Amino acid sequence: MENKDNKKKSFFSYLPRFISYYKPYKGLFAADMFFAVVIGATGLAFPWIMRTLINEVFTLGDNERIIEILIPAGIIMLAVYVVEALATKFVTSWGHILGARIERDMRQDLFTHMEKLSFSFFDDTSTGQMVSRIITDLQDITELAHHGPENLLISLIKITGAFVILMNTHVGLTMILLLFTVIMGLFTFFYRKKMFRSFMDNRVKIANVNAIVNDSLSGIRTVQSYSQEEVELNKFHEGNQEFYQSKKNMYTVMGTYHSTNGFLQGLLYVVTIVAGGVYVVRGSLNPGDLYLFVLYINMFLQPVRTLIQFNEQLQQGMTGFLRMCQILDTEPEIQDLPGAIDVGLLRGDIRFEDVTFTYKDADEPVLEDFSLDIKAKHAVALVGPSGVGKSTICSLIPRFYDMDKGAITIDGIDIRNMTLRSLRDNIAMVQQDVYLFNSSVRDNIAYGQYDATDEQIIAAAKQANIHDFIMSLSKGYDTMVGERGVRFSGGEKQRISIARAFLRNPPILILDEATSSLDNVSERAVQESLDRLSKDRTTIVIAHRLSTVRNADEILVLSDEGISERGTHEELMALGGEYADLYRIQFEDLSAKGRN
Repeated sequence: MENKDNKKKSFFSYLPRFISYYKPYKGLFAADMFFAVVIGATGLAFPWIMRTLINEVFTLGDNERIIEILIPAGIIMLAVYVVEALATKFVTSWGHILGARIERDMRQDLFTHMEKLSFSFFDDTSTGQMVSRIITDLQDITELAHHGPENLLISLIKITGAFVILMNTHVGLTMILLLFTVIMGLFTFFYRKKMFRSFMDNRVKIANVNAIVNDSLSGIRTVQSYSQEEVELNKFHEGNQEFYQSKKNMYTVMGTYHSTNGFLQGLLYVVTIVAGGVYVVRGSLNPGDLYLFVLYINMFLQPVRTLIQFNEQLQQGMTGFLRMCQILDTEPEIQDLPGAIDVGLLRGDIRFEDVTFTYKDADEPVLEDFSLDIKAKHAVALVGPSGVGKSTICSLIPRFYDMDKGAITIDGIDIRNMTLRSLRDNIAMVQQDVYLFNSSVRDNIAYGQYDATDEQIIAAAKQANIHDFIMSLSKGYDTMVGERGVRFSGGEKQRISIARAFLRNPPILILDEATSSLDNVSERAVQESLDRLSKDRTTIVIAHRLSTVRNADEILVLSDEGISERGTHEELMALGGEYADLYRIQFEDLSAKGRN
């Protein structure tokens, strides 16, 4: 989801924001600009020295005098080149370092903001697109941050200095030179919008390709197990073809741009030589002055070429910066409200009061006027068909989403009046789809409390019945789990997730289908760990396997109308309603499987 207002703004409106990233490095930036001025000034010196030698030295007729002048002139020219070389070294090295520092700061800001964005943002935005913005886009911003200001300054010095020198040499020929320079400048200005559109489209297309690759490779096991490689290839081909077409259009625009400018530059040489020749014949211009003009044509054209490249660099860099700002300007839907308090350690009394919630773009609310009381240290199970709001209830408690109306309180405090951090510090979640980071087993368990000691991590693993398995690994707790924990079974990943929750030791525990994807053996091991974890905590359990919720203090049967039944396992079985029917069906299915 992008901030629509950003799309309406010119990227020039973002220049003050872009410039603000230079503020921490004002000293380095000033030094870079100083040496850029030195480069520009030394570039102006050589043609002037050559013009002076041709007009005033080589025409002396006294060879010894000419040689006497040439030696110090050569020393001066050598000194100019040494100064230019030293200035170039500084600009090339430290200028790039300046750009790299700015890129680092921008990437830090972008990633920090991404971490704050709400679940609803990531519901609509692919990971691949985010990776493209944080990696690919910012690489071009580095080049702009480094080369942009210094190239612009050097070019302006050379153009301005050359113009002043040439005006003092011959006004008429200088005005002809200026006329063609203005024409090239106008062409560049009017071509800018077309360049910007092509670069922006190219950014969008490569982001789409990144998203397709990320999605396909993340699910490569599913792709291959269903023999759907061709489907993924077709999706990639389509995205890759669109990216190619976008690049083709971009290069077509660039080709027209470069060729037209190249023609105008060549025309400038022709006109200057022809017009200058006429002035020489008429006696208003010395041959040395014409040579000066020819040299300064390059002095004009080199900055013009640089400005053309700067224009491309500006288009690419500011396009990337604009896309970065679109993310930075996307406000998290869920954030601390003014006056939110740090609630510390909660008891765990949870109350839903007439809560209504509708997912974005959904036609009907998932929950409507829903009310529920959960006492501290009680276990409540939520059962019922898919789509009735079980997972939604669990997502609203830690404020992954905000309700449309109503209130949710914990210990009598509205969760919207708590800081997100203090609220979520009181909650641990064990979900069906466990995410393990591509790091060590130790780091994955420590995610529950990142400053935990090894002794605390081992104790949590023992409580989760996973310590012995970890010790059987070749590197023990230092074993890398692989991307998304690919090296471990479902039961092993679940117990690592449970160890995280033990380490966190929260008053509120949410178990979202924690055992539904496990085999019977793994389920028993995991269930034993979950029973131990749930002790003396407010526990909310979502389960399709009703055998796992028999010991809950209260079971709620949810339907499209809300809570249709509630009570203990024994009370609901005696009631003979929906829960009893579901339980008998599952029991019969299990019995049939056992006989088979």
